[in-house]
Amino acid sequence: MSVIDIVRPAHYRLKAIRQDIHAHPELAFAEHRTADIVARHLEEAGIEVHRGLGGTGVVGVIRSGRGLRAIGLRADMDALPITERNTFAHRSVHEGCMHACGHDGHTTMLLGAAQVLAERKGFDGIVYVIFQPAEEGDGGGRVMIEDGLFERFPMESVYGMHNWPGMPAGHFAVHDGPVMASADRFDIRILGVGAHAAMPHLGVDPIAAGAALVQSIQTIVSRTLDPNDAAVVSVTQFHAGEAYNVIPDRAELSGTVRAFSEAVQDRIEARLRELCNGVAAAYGLNVEFAYRRGYPPTINSSAEAAFCAETARTLVGADRVVTNARPSMGAEDFAYFLQRKPGAYVWIGNGPGEGGCTLHNPNYDFNDEIIPVGVAYWVELARRLLPETR
Repeated sequence: MSVIDIVRPAHYRLKAIRQDIHAHPELAFAEHRTADIVARHLEEAGIEVHRGLGGTGVVGVIRSGRGLRAIGLRADMDALPITERNTFAHRSVHEGCMHACGHDGHTTMLLGAAQVLAERKGFDGIVYVIFQPAEEGDGGGRVMIEDGLFERFPMESVYGMHNWPGMPAGHFAVHDGPVMASADRFDIRILGVGAHAAMPHLGVDPIAAGAALVQSIQTIVSRTLDPNDAAVVSVTQFHAGEAYNVIPDRAELSGTVRAFSEAVQDRIEARLRELCNGVAAAYGLNVEFAYRRGYPPTINSSAEAAFCAETARTLVGADRVVTNARPSMGAEDFAYFLQRKPGAYVWIGNGPGEGGCTLHNPNYDFNDEIIPVGVAYWVELARRLLPETR
């Protein structure tokens, strides 16, 4: 009997858990109800439970055999501040908050895997199941690490999984190297001299300077970086003025930077600063520049990625596992885990993204049909990483 066949009898129960979590979404560091559900089901399965890391984080400890080798499997729990447009019965009951990224499904799949591993064992060592808060921009993974995750639960490697709309349901994508990009932010204040719009010679126009700066920023990727280094620099905000007949005294720009290496991040930050200084000199005004590092790039280690790909092939067949998919310019705070430990972050297909069923979309919903495949992947991965000795 395959691992997927072992999991299937629990599908209906897990689907109900997933839809209950979907109907009751909770934002970053406020996942109290979700954490209670996770802890309760782990305890009912006889799993040792630890709470409090990262505030609402939950860690389950599953032991089998006499081995001391340990691995970590991670799922995220938080929702997004988005008003759901779906009309099905399990739509969010909280206006302005929904599971628009599938963390409800990620939590459910890992919960199901924990229950199978606790009941059926089949491995030799320790499996830590990590239910993480605040992935959506607040760095819950970093906070769990700062709270002592790897000291309290020493593991040799750690693994994550995310559903991927647009990829066939139950298929997998495994990357050797970069999977997701960094997510940095910049803010620019251009301080000029205000004047009547009919008398521009009496002022120093920050809007003209800002427009020139936006144009210059567009050349960073095309003219500063090596063409082989993928990156995105986007100005996403431009605020200035309040009246038709007044040249304002200031303008504010903001945006985001995405890259797959720290060296590229450093080069872009330095070039942004140079352009700000240049515009300030050219237009005779002051420019204040602030750059904030966000999530680092998510980079799989080669050996662990290869192991995950082979595990997925064993589970669903080689024709359903892709190893040459392009990485995403989206960001993921599992990157903090991979900065500290070897491991891999894989994508599991969620099916067509039709009707707006795409990540961070108000029409999104996790595909419950992939739950058994996701549970089976976690179970198979744990058993292969920590094989029983004969």
